[in-house]
Amino acid sequence: MIRFTKMHGAGNDYIYVNTLLYNIPSPVEAAIKWSSRHKGIGSDGLVLIGRPVSADADFSMRIFNADGSEAMMCGNASRCIGKYLYEKGMTSSRTIRLETLSGIKTLKLHVCGQKVDSVTVDMLEPRFDVAGQFVPRTDAEAGGMLEAGGKLFKGTFVSMGNPHFVIFTDAEGLADVETYGRLLEHHEAFPARCNIEFAHLVEKDTLRTRVWERGSGITMACGTGACATAVAAAKLGVAGCSSKVVMDGGTLEIEWKETDNHVYLTGGAEFVFDGEIPLP
Repeated sequence: MIRFTKMHGAGNDYIYVNTLLYNIPSPVEAAIKWSSRHKGIGSDGLVLIGRPVSADADFSMRIFNADGSEAMMCGNASRCIGKYLYEKGMTSSRTIRLETLSGIKTLKLHVCGQKVDSVTVDMLEPRFDVAGQFVPRTDAEAGGMLEAGGKLFKGTFVSMGNPHFVIFTDAEGLADVETYGRLLEHHEAFPARCNIEFAHLVEKDTLRTRVWERGSGITMACGTGACATAVAAAKLGVAGCSSKVVMDGGTLEIEWKETDNHVYLTGGAEFVFDGEIPLP
């Protein structure tokens, strides 16, 4: 039997397993089975907390989406891990270096009493040209114009370690994520598939965003997606370098600092429940 903890960050829910205590020999199979909303625990995926390979990190994180594909990074999951490690007594430090497939991320825990109230994650630098993530075939695609389902979408590619395509629209256009998210995820311009964001400026420096995550579909929130949305908005002049991103499950605060070009993500994390489940 495997002990697990279900947590969420702005509604983006994952199953967390401490692999220092439990070995998960088939994480792909476990992610698919346990993530099922009707026949399993129900989640956007499986997160494994473990020992890092790098001496520069304190802990490691591996993420498997609900379809079993492995993700490079998740801002919401990173915040949850910070709360998990601190409140379960695995560390007393309020600064944690977390090893991910997209680099080592620094977590700063904001503690009130003995509880982690929120976490700020240094998401490192955004990138706009990453080989293997965005490979446009025409000048139009290079300019961010992609076709899906007979409709053209103008978007901005932003990599936060993982690929994102951010489309700014009006309020009604946010619903397009349900129809076109899957098609754009699998667009030929994205060899490794892509996370898709539909965003709308609701007031100064406040963005309403809906996200289609590769491998999981529509989720309540996406930390890297919020960062990508804020970066794209600042780059296009839609918003400033500090903004709030309102997603289906909650609001995240993003700052793209000029001093180091890093993106900082701040938000809460919540425990849902603990349980036991047999290996698949």
